[in-house]
Amino acid sequence: MKKTVIAIVLAAGMFASCKKVLDIEDINSYKPEQVWNDENLANAYIANIYTVFGNWSPSEDRFSEQVIGIALPKDLILTNNGNFKLWDYGRIRLINQAIIDVQKGNLRQAAKESITAQALFLRAYIYFRMVMYHGGVPYLKVPQDRFTDDLYIPRNSTAECFDLIIKDIDDAIALLPEYNTPTSADYGKIDDMFALAFKAKVLLYKASPQFHSSNPWNNTDWAAAYTANKKAYDDLKAKGFKLVDDYANITIVERGPETVFPVINQYPSKVTNWDNGVRPGSESRGPASAVPTWEFIKAFPMKDGKLYNDPTSAYHKTEAVFQQSYWENRDPRFNKAIVWNGKNYPVSGKTNKRLYTMLGIADPLDDFGTNPAAAVNSSNMDRYSGFFILKNSLLRLTGAQVLQYDVDFVLMRFAEVMLNYAETANETGRINEAMDILKAIRQRAGIEPGVDGNYGIVATTREQMREAILNERNIELCFEGHRFWDLRRLRMLSKLNNTTKYGLEAITIEANGTDMDLRKAAGLAAANSLTESNFRYVLQQVPRTGVKVNTVPDTYYFFPLHRDWIDRNPKLVQNKDWGGTFVPTLD
Repeated sequence: MKKTVIAIVLAAGMFASCKKVLDIEDINSYKPEQVWNDENLANAYIANIYTVFGNWSPSEDRFSEQVIGIALPKDLILTNNGNFKLWDYGRIRLINQAIIDVQKGNLRQAAKESITAQALFLRAYIYFRMVMYHGGVPYLKVPQDRFTDDLYIPRNSTAECFDLIIKDIDDAIALLPEYNTPTSADYGKIDDMFALAFKAKVLLYKASPQFHSSNPWNNTDWAAAYTANKKAYDDLKAKGFKLVDDYANITIVERGPETVFPVINQYPSKVTNWDNGVRPGSESRGPASAVPTWEFIKAFPMKDGKLYNDPTSAYHKTEAVFQQSYWENRDPRFNKAIVWNGKNYPVSGKTNKRLYTMLGIADPLDDFGTNPAAAVNSSNMDRYSGFFILKNSLLRLTGAQVLQYDVDFVLMRFAEVMLNYAETANETGRINEAMDILKAIRQRAGIEPGVDGNYGIVATTREQMREAILNERNIELCFEGHRFWDLRRLRMLSKLNNTTKYGLEAITIEANGTDMDLRKAAGLAAANSLTESNFRYVLQQVPRTGVKVNTVPDTYYFFPLHRDWIDRNPKLVQNKDWGGTFVPTLD
């Protein structure tokens, strides 16, 4: 690497301090000795590695019950395919090179420390993701020969990897700035607040059942996880982090007090695909790639914080009644996260617009159903559900502008920090601390407190509180890519195994309950005069064709190493559930 040209892909606009790099004619022509003697180039080098944090992804929750699609068919994961394989040693090599070479350059000492701190954190972040996938991996801390990425060393144990990850984070914290405020030029760079919150998350994973199959809830790692998560919660709260007042604004109003770490987007230099992936096709550039399931619609509580089928709820309904009035008296987050048939939907600035999904009256890019009276087939029966995602949508964009979506991606927010803390508090016998956190989240949501002030939460045992926290994560963090990983971390993939998914077809009815003439319905829909109650609703399985059942075996708690990696390095040993002898747990 020292003798050849470095290829640096600059993430334009990521850091204000990198703006001068844009004046360079060909950044790819610069050699390492130039990079580490030029602060702008050094920052650009690190900015390139920040791409590991990802960006908005509409289909991130396709592996859970939140989003339509059977994304986990039988034998999805094998040792000889690329599904759920993570072996990010290309970035690790770049990071290790930076940690060594930055010390040889002529940068200011403060710049050297900044580069080193970010690199250490990024190394820990990448190794943590690989350990999440596979258990222990080779923990390289020096760059390898640039001519090959083959690994000729064995895997570190999972325990060793966790220790090294925590050390890298601690070493980074010693050098990072305490807090890059929203008005700072360095906003969007790693700081102590994010590092503390992430360290707490790492220790939560370490304590969790995924890594303690034989002693999931009483292992000694829960104590360390609690200490770290309480510190993260307390320190961030002291710095002014808090829940924003309106759940609808958690990301749309950027640089808010709930954002712990953002990935900065800015049109036209950096945009992403959220709105194009979640909107109805008629208001986008094509069909939505992710839509909510009926199963997830039912998971939202009612206004009093209890499920619709809970007999103690003030809003209790039978299954049949709920299916025909599911939008009534729901947790206010439901209204801010979901779009349904007949709902007012001011997309593209159309203040009087309602969304319709009924076959025969809706736009063909929006419809869902099999109503024979329509005399037409919907082309959306394998991908739609009759619902769309509203959460984080930038409604002011027109259909032609959806690819201009540039809302900052919130990788971590304070609500997650709170829920992580609540979980560790509960598992260490502090159920009241956990309850206080859930009550605060539900209070922000707008749920009714009830006469007991518990916002519908009924949890007097550790087991009940564990389930309450998991359910709250499912709703509060929906469509943010947490659900599948939460279930996997808690060894609860059985909640997904052998499951199917459904949508809800809408068919217009008259006041007496008979089906409405389609021509009349079309006229009323054109005037946005039909509301939710002008329809009856019919369950439809999705997808209608092909594989219809998720298959999620226990072997998915740790994914296998790719066979090619082992073939290239005989010192690597496969995980025990995939034909090898390596034990990825901490048991």
